[in-house]
Amino acid sequence: MASRTIAKDIITLRGSAAIVSEFFVYCTIGAYTQKKVKKYGLPMLLTQDEGVKTFIANLTAQLSEWLEGGKLQRVVLVIMSKATNEVLERWNFSIETDSEVVEKGVSREKSDKEIMREIQAIMRQIASSITYLPCLDEPCVFDVLAYTDKDVAVPFTWIESDPKLISNPQMVKLHSFDTKIHKVDTIVSYKNDEWDEQ
Repeated sequence: MASRTIAKDIITLRGSAAIVSEFFVYCTIGAYTQKKVKKYGLPMLLTQDEGVKTFIANLTAQLSEWLEGGKLQRVVLVIMSKATNEVLERWNFSIETDSEVVEKGVSREKSDKEIMREIQAIMRQIASSITYLPCLDEPCVFDVLAYTDKDVAVPFTWIESDPKLISNPQMVKLHSFDTKIHKVDTIVSYKNDEWDEQ
């Protein structure tokens, strides 16, 4: 009699934190893109700038640590005018963490394929955002804001910041993804001068 092996896709806290951190990396590096790679079954762009690579590596390590501790509620990517520091776009990634996984060390089940499909849907929306976001035709800089628990240890490389909001923004909600440990919801807010003039 033939036997059958059934594999379960087990998601651990560390694995989920790695998935979410990597997702943030691919969302933030769009600001400085130069090299095409394949990720999430899609063509993605990676930076070749060493300074940005170092920034992203440090960001990923810190976000992973906070995610594993269940201490991170939100990550915000802010794109600002280099000349005026005016906020032009604000990408808000809200995070819900399964507290039982953090407190008791349990794992959850969800297939990698299902998680990848959910992330692909978000990445496709981000790529298609060019159809509704205003053209950024001036030099821009970006910043990353992290919203953590108040009791979290913050490295000296991070500083307190205002929320860098946009007055009267246009907002678009994107798809979400869920590892069964971390759920990430995405909203982009943007300044629309054409809307302001009407």
